[in-house]
Amino acid sequence: MKFPPILKSSLGGRLVAMNFLQFAIWGAYLTSMGRYLASVGLAENIGWFYAVQGVVSIFMPGLMGIVADRFVPAQRLLGLCHLLAGGFMGAAAVYGMQSGADVQMAVLFTLYTLSVAFYMPTLALSNSVAFNALTQEGKDTVKDFPPIRIFGTIGFICTMWVVDLLGYQATSEQFLVSAALGIVLGLYAQTLPACPVNKGSEKKSLVEALGLDAFRLLSQRRMAVFFVFSMLLGVSLQITNGYANPFIGCFAEIPEYANTFGAQHANILISLSQVSETCCILLIPFFLKRFGIKRVMMIAMLAWVFRFGLFGVGNPGSGVWMFVLSMVVYGVAFDFFNISGALFVEQEVPSGIRSSAQGLFMIMTNGLGAMVGTLSAQAVVNHFVYAVPAVEQLDGWRTCWYIFAAYALVVLVLFTLVFRERKAA
Repeated sequence: MKFPPILKSSLGGRLVAMNFLQFAIWGAYLTSMGRYLASVGLAENIGWFYAVQGVVSIFMPGLMGIVADRFVPAQRLLGLCHLLAGGFMGAAAVYGMQSGADVQMAVLFTLYTLSVAFYMPTLALSNSVAFNALTQEGKDTVKDFPPIRIFGTIGFICTMWVVDLLGYQATSEQFLVSAALGIVLGLYAQTLPACPVNKGSEKKSLVEALGLDAFRLLSQRRMAVFFVFSMLLGVSLQITNGYANPFIGCFAEIPEYANTFGAQHANILISLSQVSETCCILLIPFFLKRFGIKRVMMIAMLAWVFRFGLFGVGNPGSGVWMFVLSMVVYGVAFDFFNISGALFVEQEVPSGIRSSAQGLFMIMTNGLGAMVGTLSAQAVVNHFVYAVPAVEQLDGWRTCWYIFAAYALVVLVLFTLVFRERKAA
């Protein structure tokens, strides 16, 4: 196997380490937190913990971006944000360990919210640091960044496995793993290549600085339709992150499935989703060129239907192949939507507002869409799962997955009828 030249360089190695840690921090709890919350009696509030990521994603990345552009070098701010996020996450871990089963929603949620408020901006800041460093070295960011970024997904998978194998899926120790890695990256970031600060006299309004001027794109029918459907599909993004682990974990209480690998190691099983995500990135150029953005987005929407539906019919025993297929399908569902959507925005909007338009795409998907989706999913799960006796909860889970699949199917049908792709000249 021939490695890209950038991975053999000193700079490449430093940026690989940054990306590995950046997403390892997230992977430590994102797919298993719901299992822990359910174990301490907060099952009916799982949605709030995932929704708040969407809330802070609406404004915190923009605010930190302004600070990085004008006042504090991006690598310094990246480190500071990670130190603060790690500190609050560590406090959440200690509180959880000390409280045992008597965890109070208000205290844990506050500490967690403060942590993710400083973590979410680092997703953009780490990209800025990488792009700046590569540009200063005269590298091609389009060619050299993807091989570096893929190690972020590898880091995410690694901490999913670590948390699973250490038995932390249902404990607050998963937060401690995340906090420790965050503090390590907070210190390491201070050694990364310096990013310039623009202290020029150019004045921008707050709306322009936050990238909200891209909202004027909504006056164009085709772009408005695209962004609205981006939000509607963004509803699906965090559902399995929040509820797949608690669902698969419930099979451990059923004698028939109690000793199956899936029931005992839900996080490892779910990590196949990230492996698929890594592989499916390579398919996007071919599919976009062959089928165009509309059909690619339709394929993503159909993949979400199968993602949820396969959860509904599968089990960790004889039906574990359906769970595995659901994980494989996730790569298509996530990448064909998120990455293809970002490429569509890049190609369709004027160059002067491309960054703002990408910010709007993130707001509609990972902000508003994910927030609405997790809170709506919480209402569905509360009604069909947590409001019924334990012996009926598995049937309730299946009903939930079918409802989520039906929602994705409705979005697919509407998108097919409403969205019009630009005709080639």
